[in-house]
Amino acid sequence: MIDHLTMTTSDSQTPAIIGYATPWSAHAGQELAFKISSRGARAFTAAVERIDCCDPNPDGPGMKLVPIDVRLQSTYPGQEQPIFPGSCAYGPMPALENIQHIKLYLTVQPTLEDASLQTLVALQNHDGTHGVTIALTRGELVFQSLANGELITTGVPVAADLWTNLQISIDRDGHIRAISSGTNAREEAFRNVADFEVPFSAASFDATSVCFAAVWTGYPEHAFNGFIESPELRAPSNDARGDQREDILLAHWDFTPTLAHTSVPNCLDSGAPLTLVNAPMRAVRSSGWTGRELDWKHAPNEYAAIRFHADDLSDCGWQTSVHLKIPADMASGVYGLRVDNGEGVDTIPFYVTVAPEGKHARIAFLAPTLTYLAYANNARGNFSGALADRVDKWGGYPHNPDVVTAFGTSTYNSHSDGSGISLSSRLRPILTMRPGYLTFLDKHGSGLRHFSADSHLTNWLREKGFEFDVVTDEDLDERGVDALKHYDVVLTGSHPEYHTRRMLDALLAYRSAGGSLMYLGGNGFYWKIGRAASAPHLLEIRRAEAGMRVWESQPGEYYNQLDGEYGGMWRRNGLPPQKVAGVGFTAEGDFRGTFYRRTPASFATEHSWLFAAVKAGAGEPLGNFGLSGGGAAGFEIDQTAADLGTPAYVTVVAYSDNHDASFVTVPEELLFNRMVGKPRVHSGIRAHMICGFSPSGGGLFAVGSISFLGSLYCAGYDNDVSQIVENCLRRFLAVSHSSRKLPLKQV
Repeated sequence: MIDHLTMTTSDSQTPAIIGYATPWSAHAGQELAFKISSRGARAFTAAVERIDCCDPNPDGPGMKLVPIDVRLQSTYPGQEQPIFPGSCAYGPMPALENIQHIKLYLTVQPTLEDASLQTLVALQNHDGTHGVTIALTRGELVFQSLANGELITTGVPVAADLWTNLQISIDRDGHIRAISSGTNAREEAFRNVADFEVPFSAASFDATSVCFAAVWTGYPEHAFNGFIESPELRAPSNDARGDQREDILLAHWDFTPTLAHTSVPNCLDSGAPLTLVNAPMRAVRSSGWTGRELDWKHAPNEYAAIRFHADDLSDCGWQTSVHLKIPADMASGVYGLRVDNGEGVDTIPFYVTVAPEGKHARIAFLAPTLTYLAYANNARGNFSGALADRVDKWGGYPHNPDVVTAFGTSTYNSHSDGSGISLSSRLRPILTMRPGYLTFLDKHGSGLRHFSADSHLTNWLREKGFEFDVVTDEDLDERGVDALKHYDVVLTGSHPEYHTRRMLDALLAYRSAGGSLMYLGGNGFYWKIGRAASAPHLLEIRRAEAGMRVWESQPGEYYNQLDGEYGGMWRRNGLPPQKVAGVGFTAEGDFRGTFYRRTPASFATEHSWLFAAVKAGAGEPLGNFGLSGGGAAGFEIDQTAADLGTPAYVTVVAYSDNHDASFVTVPEELLFNRMVGKPRVHSGIRAHMICGFSPSGGGLFAVGSISFLGSLYCAGYDNDVSQIVENCLRRFLAVSHSSRKLPLKQV
């Protein structure tokens, strides 16, 4: 126990001080809790900074972290807080006094066969110091005493990636019978029976707790990788003549999925549920899945398993180190709590929003916090060598998920058993969401993405003197259109990719009522995610059907466990990105930017205001510079498509050109020998920049490129890209002010 604690808290790669905030945003009068782990329990200082720019590139605007006068303690006591990954189901055991013999029935499918001890079930006392574990190691069933660690092997194989039915009979005299049955990889039925003596098996009858998929010692240990289907505990029953009768059911733990996320019931005792720890994966196929029904809500018995992973981590569970009540005079914006213990420094981002009854600016920056969460701790395997050298040279954020692995990875990574990660939590340190974090070794720029890249916009707004508020994705999901109704113009970041239906409905309602939207990124409004009010820290993605994917959901597992809705792309769920923002994902390549060319329509009188003071003329490159890949159009790019919902009132005013050979059309755009849908103007591997005004008076502007915001800074913001954005924002403010139909009704 002590060794495990030391391993998870004092790893040489773990930052000397690090933390997380919950929630991620608050308005005046509300409180944020900061959970800090300080190596060696060193005391630390804390200060608040406004985060204007996160780019450490010496050729850019530079890191801009502005100290803010907020009353805090002079020092805070430190504590080193551990991390305990691994999901399990833990709860009370039915009383077994006067019972001489028990039978445990469970159906399992391991997904990782290795030398570690992987627990199927522990019959234990409350802290795991006494009892018996039934486990696997090297694909073999084993028993272990929790009291002294004695291990007994059985010779019973339990193969990976196959369903096995297990019946484990235990009596107080130390005799155990294990029966395994199923169908092997050659599709041959098998049945193995093994009898053996286990002197410590009597400890099973003293168990007060049961834990599936781990041993519970106050946290999960020896966790299992794989599926466990609704288990049962029985006791044999004999009549007065000693004849065998039907077993007595003592417990049946129902693993079929429901929208209750934190526990599973014991069907025989409603007061004795199992608590789910670290959010294992539910709504997964069980051994009885037929393929005839793909929605778990319609055939829950075919989804009667839970998939556990030894590296699941939904909540570090750290104690609060700093409480921060947002002062009444603290302006909305992006901030960080800077903590310093003398050995290390961490800046933990948070957002200050505006209370519904507060004074609002006319501009809102819609911070794509759920996209940040989907990519949280994305381990890309690219940090060693040149990128690490650049981080050191530029003074960037030094910690990378390739190296610091204790805090889990992202929905773009896989579990240790190779399955895709479908759940991501903000109740853990997020390394990728730090000022100065570099994602790529960008030969032509800074290599920023997500949180850091979006600071190119917030810094531009401050440099240009535009007052703005921050609205987070969580605000939008929880409040709907009410979160936007005060604003004349809403600006997105560089990559607002992940959304719930409520969020998209709110944006559509906002636009319909005369609000103006400036979509300043690429590959936005793409994936449909699941969230639950009971677990607001979690995001779920099922990568169903098509889309650019690093892993794919299994057939029959396209419906979310958190909200029960169908997952996958919004394009497959009736709301293509073109309906929301005018353009949608069409192509992707290396992190390399190129330029736009203006279309003939951009020179028409109705668009002259957008290009006022823009130097690029007909045929000349526009935006052939920047801190993201060296150009305004790159990496992931979007196009209009009338048949997918691009409004008729917008015009393509510029298109990208000269993308390199790494760029490919995304799979959902392709049929066997042609593009999906109707022919498009300026088609091919191109991004579309669009602009127009709706009949309700609101404006819609989109750039169709992830790298666009990186081109704002060139020549101290005196460039064509910056000029176009400024022209558009000022015009949208003027138009929205005169024709605005807000406030809006809640959707």
